[in-house]
Amino acid sequence: MGDAEKMIAIGLIWGATNAIMRRGALIWDKKLQSVTKPHQSSQLHQKYLVNLSASAAFFAILSDSPISLAVPVTNATTFAATAVSAMVLGEETRVGFALLGTFLIVLGVWICIM
Repeated sequence: MGDAEKMIAIGLIWGATNAIMRRGALIWDKKLQSVTKPHQSSQLHQKYLVNLSASAAFFAILSDSPISLAVPVTNATTFAATAVSAMVLGEETRVGFALLGTFLIVLGVWICIM
């Protein structure tokens, strides 16, 4: 797997886990408000660990890749993956704008990589 593919994979992992952690945090807050004994956070902790693993991988590839490419590609991919994951998880979004923005991000990432 080349550096560009690693950057995109890291961005996808970050984006998906960002949306999942946000949803988990909202559920956690609701449980805290309704019940005094919330103990089912192991799944949220696993997602957080996956997110941190992507962070470690990002820093590892920074040593081999130009930062002027690694940061924009990874951050743009993260943003797009977060938007798509949030839509898949049922968050209220303006689907047309989210898809247009995601398309523009993918186009920009493609231009950076080429």
